[in-house]
Amino acid sequence: MRTVLVAFVLVLAAAWPGADLSAAPATGTRQSSPLEPGAAPPIRNTIDTLVFGRLKQLNVQPARLCSDAVFVRRVFLDVIGTLPTADETRAFIDETSPTKRQALIDRLLQRDEFADYWAMKWCDALRVKSEFPINLWPNAVQAYHRWIRTAIRDNLPYDRFARELLTASGSNFRVAPVNFYRATQSREPRAIAAMVAETFMGARIENWPAERVAGLAAFFSQIGYKNTGEWKEEIVFFDPDKARAPTAGGQMPAAVFPDGTAARLSSDQDPREVFAAWLVSPENPWFARSLVNRIWFWLLGRGIVHEPDDIRPDNPATHSELLAYLERELVAARFDPKSLYRLILNSSTYQLSAVASGGRADADTYFAAAVVRPLDAEVLIDAIVQITGSAEQYSSPIPEPFTFIPPDQRAIALADGSIRSAFLETFGRPARDTGRAAERTTRPTAAQRLYLLNSTDIQRKLQQGPKLQALLQTKGDAREIATTLYLTILSRPPTDEELKIATGYARSVGGNRRAAVQDLAWALINTAEFRYRH
Repeated sequence: MRTVLVAFVLVLAAAWPGADLSAAPATGTRQSSPLEPGAAPPIRNTIDTLVFGRLKQLNVQPARLCSDAVFVRRVFLDVIGTLPTADETRAFIDETSPTKRQALIDRLLQRDEFADYWAMKWCDALRVKSEFPINLWPNAVQAYHRWIRTAIRDNLPYDRFARELLTASGSNFRVAPVNFYRATQSREPRAIAAMVAETFMGARIENWPAERVAGLAAFFSQIGYKNTGEWKEEIVFFDPDKARAPTAGGQMPAAVFPDGTAARLSSDQDPREVFAAWLVSPENPWFARSLVNRIWFWLLGRGIVHEPDDIRPDNPATHSELLAYLERELVAARFDPKSLYRLILNSSTYQLSAVASGGRADADTYFAAAVVRPLDAEVLIDAIVQITGSAEQYSSPIPEPFTFIPPDQRAIALADGSIRSAFLETFGRPARDTGRAAERTTRPTAAQRLYLLNSTDIQRKLQQGPKLQALLQTKGDAREIATTLYLTILSRPPTDEELKIATGYARSVGGNRRAAVQDLAWALINTAEFRYRH
């Protein structure tokens, strides 16, 4: 009988990204529509002017705005990496204020989960990991993660964020940003230059001429490392006596900025400070471009230049005017991160439906429709834990000392990329070996589908999770319980047809309330609508 339920629910809820992706503007049950009433999306800011203007040039029609139900789910997942609760979803859908989307964005940017989630993203890029091949070790990982999370929580401007990382000296335990120079597979100047270029310029130096690489590497050729008496403590410092490595011809390489300008360095001057000043200068074309492209990629699922760490002349932006505009806005806002988030999130471009208009298969490439993408592994397991009220265990046997994470720790708040989890590894968590965006696997696999369908871990959460147990104790009828499950798992109420199927299934199992609730919850978390952000 469970097969019958699954077949019906999957047909209805996985007809994705089409008919099931949203709900009508109130939490009562009704036939759902994926689109808001009305026609073309409005122009809300300059982002929309530039994107829709570009779409007109390409003869691509933008999608309509997403519904409130789609929006509340999307913005929760994108901003705080967290599924909205049934109460949060119901309250937002029922709210009638015309500015409720803007107000919700502002509230989410203030929540603790925002710092957790965006620290996770930056920890991916900065390779925050205890074990091989990065080998930061656990105590340094904790210090580094805490610094990154605090910077995000306090909205540290991006120019200061980069400068503090690039110029830090001191103990890896006590001056956390120095771990930037330890979180790399090699400490050779060329490897550090590659890391700096990818992190803050979105560029891969393997595409550069050799002399350009040598010029950048020279800025990082006088970094010293020394151990102390404390186990695994290391001091990172500027070593003026450390000669820059000679070139193959025996000449000492000069420090040259990537734009070809030679740097003027005195013998007692830390070249990293000179480079950092050049990098974060408002006139620098690399820094702001790389940052706005990376943030756009994280929020919309695709970079204006894609991949976000592969900016080069023969990989052009799909919307060059948009990229230039966002650069200017970030500089004008003095590199204020949240001003950039608000600008993007409040645009109609961000709030478009995933249902493309006009049938163009490449609509999402040009941001004519929302990019449909799987939930991050960490977000997915946190959502399942939230739905069921269960817990997930994380640990790491190496390196010593063994690491055991408290059971109430959320996956998006894990500091260490070395923490082991079969779920996270199956669902594409990045290894944090290179810091590249492509390390995070976004292609669905058969193993992922089988895990959600058959694993004892998922079954145990559904059968023993206290939140589902509590739902079983409520006095609501089958319709009310089904509606609660849809709001909790899919962030929308069921359609009339879905409700008919759910209540029919409840009757078919002979009034076995437990079986009906667990089976419906199991079916819903196995829908594409749940596993993807849209």
